[in-house]
Amino acid sequence: MQQGLVEILPADYAEGLFLGRAMAPEGPVVLLIRNGNLYDLTQVAATAAGAVERRHFAGGREIGPVADGLPEGWRLLSPIDLQCVKACGVTFALSAIERVIEERARGDSARAGDIRAMLEEKVGSAIRTVVPGSAAAAALKEALITEDMWSQYLEVAIGPDAEVFSKSPVLSTVGAGAEIGVRSDSTWNNPEPEVVLIVDPAGAIVGATLGNDVNLRDFEGRSALLLSKAKDNNASCAIGPFIRLFDDGFTLDDVRRTTVELSIEGPEGYLLEGTNEMAEISRDPADLVRQTMSEHHFPDGFALFCGTLFAPTQDRDVPGKGFTHKVGDRVSISAPRLGRLTNSVTTSRDAPAWEMGIAGFIRNLASRGLIDRI
Repeated sequence: MQQGLVEILPADYAEGLFLGRAMAPEGPVVLLIRNGNLYDLTQVAATAAGAVERRHFAGGREIGPVADGLPEGWRLLSPIDLQCVKACGVTFALSAIERVIEERARGDSARAGDIRAMLEEKVGSAIRTVVPGSAAAAALKEALITEDMWSQYLEVAIGPDAEVFSKSPVLSTVGAGAEIGVRSDSTWNNPEPEVVLIVDPAGAIVGATLGNDVNLRDFEGRSALLLSKAKDNNASCAIGPFIRLFDDGFTLDDVRRTTVELSIEGPEGYLLEGTNEMAEISRDPADLVRQTMSEHHFPDGFALFCGTLFAPTQDRDVPGKGFTHKVGDRVSISAPRLGRLTNSVTTSRDAPAWEMGIAGFIRNLASRGLIDRI
């Protein structure tokens, strides 16, 4: 048996219920952690999306204590499969300011410092205190327009409608321990440590996990129309390690109080640390889910990135140029009740190719006689 699950799970894992996935020699399997033991749930629910929809969180083949790790030859996958992957942006005041910086700098990191100082002085405190969609937010908008300070990013930061975008195709996300990719032609980029909500087809939030919504600041800064090119690339979305399912001991209120920690260890000895305090989010997570849900659009449910407070601004190499990733960076995102998601950085070009799409996934399940358990 391989070791390592205990190190990435929360300390109270034996008291919670956790849903995950792994790649076994025969193909993807659905995992459940219950009472400190690991179960193969695949014969009961062959997909994580199906387990969530039908609440199949019992039974399964017992593998053994979590402390014994995964069976030999297995590796963790992202804990979602057929769910759509959605994300909300500009949900924290600091992230709103940073998006405006990208827009005004036109993707040029060298201009960011001066623009940041000006914006913080003029709009920082106002954005931190206003309630999105309120009369006070509308008044602030008018004042900023008058001062030629308005931005499309401020619209989604304090206006009535949240920014919701599609982050990544179905089945494309990577899990704990995998490499994450940034485009090889990006020169200004960063990780985004976030809480990810797991939502069933009816719009009910059933659990939460951690995610890295890798961000290319140069691409999106040049034009908001490059958002998809900035966000959706090979291996650019990491989720894990497991979904912590809601129960009496872990609820949405615990998510609202979550502190997400981030550390980046560079191959040259560089270290950057930061936090993402969910208590400082401008829009409640339940409202983000409501706005994402739209009109019954997700028959397999969805995973929703809630946005991040963290924006790395300290210089890494060149004064005034801020932070950007290097190949070999080790990114670790953790929260006391959700565990730890660690990935190493490479380029999307050099990351392992995504090969098992929806058709391949269905063919694999069919070959194992599992189609009726999806």
